[in-house]
Amino acid sequence: MVTFLPSRPGPLADVPSFGRAIGGAESNVACTLARAGHRARWVGRVGADGFGDHLVRTIAGHGVDTSAVERDPDRPTGIYFRTDGERPTAAPHPGVPAPAASGADPGVPGAAAPAELSEVLYYRAGSAASAMSPATVPPQAVRAGRILHLTGITAALSADCLALMRALTAGREPTAYRAPAAERAPTADGTPAGTDTAHRPLVSFDVNYRVGLWHTAAESGAEVLLELARGSDLVFVGEDEAAAAWGVTGGPGAVRALLREPAVLVVKQGARGATAFVGDQPGVFAPALEVDVVSPVGAGDAFAAGFLAGTLRGLPVRDRVRHGHLMAAAALTDAGDLAAPPDRTAADRLVALDEERWGRLRLGPGWTASGPQSAAAGRPDGPGAQEPEVRSA
Repeated sequence: MVTFLPSRPGPLADVPSFGRAIGGAESNVACTLARAGHRARWVGRVGADGFGDHLVRTIAGHGVDTSAVERDPDRPTGIYFRTDGERPTAAPHPGVPAPAASGADPGVPGAAAPAELSEVLYYRAGSAASAMSPATVPPQAVRAGRILHLTGITAALSADCLALMRALTAGREPTAYRAPAAERAPTADGTPAGTDTAHRPLVSFDVNYRVGLWHTAAESGAEVLLELARGSDLVFVGEDEAAAAWGVTGGPGAVRALLREPAVLVVKQGARGATAFVGDQPGVFAPALEVDVVSPVGAGDAFAAGFLAGTLRGLPVRDRVRHGHLMAAAALTDAGDLAAPPDRTAADRLVALDEERWGRLRLGPGWTASGPQSAAAGRPDGPGAQEPEVRSA
């Protein structure tokens, strides 16, 4: 969708003008991964209008494959407006206090929430994206990659979108943990070990609980998101989301107790850090970095992209979380949704620091200026590969 960002702080009623940008959690992840040197495809629907032209052109400009994007001649491209500030979380579960409007935001690694929560107005009902369904999204468009990344936002758009999400997360058999294809060492030709052309990709799901979308949905957002999370292989969820949606307030271990099914669960703990659980192993905690925040917009998507990039490379769990923190720090220190990711070599050096030196890092605006990898540079499997590693629907 197209995002309109305010020209100055203040309530929507007082903002005189807005700047146009692209929005959408899934496309943010795809763009960040492409800019970090991975092959990514964005699967979606936009209107046959100028806003749709802008979205497709801009996303493709970041190196993302947009060949599976459909243009809808009858429905418009979705838009939304927001003010400065952190995105509000959903209405809390009964008995759970609402998140404060200031202090650390558990949903965004490394971020401290501004004094004011943002106003967000969605204009997505009847949009082209809301017409996504199992009938309009070809299976081959989303199942050929090594990872399929989804979010709870899509599930809230319409009954058809929810049916699509259920179809994409169906069929997972709960078993003892076995490294998914994206985590296993590749064969000599670069193909993930133990896979073939019909393999099921690792399904990644970011809960992304959005109260502004779910309040008009026919089904309970909390129940739907829990169902989809339990059908996924890798799940991202913030402590604030777990409290608001499911009433879970006992920390990462309590969230894991609720979500035993995903092979990998990442619980984001805001300015404190994040904890990743793999199978039945104890959680691996990696503290967030100290960051001079310019804007919190897009940090959660950037964190997911960093963790997925580490997963594609088969890195240790702690290093995946640290790469997530670095990607989030790039977003937090940039005014836009899509900040330049750090150069892979430089990021690897930072990730390899010992605990003391990692804890002393402080990152401010411009820290990635050493030069991010382009969409065509640094790809581990060379420029001639055809299939994307990550599909984002």
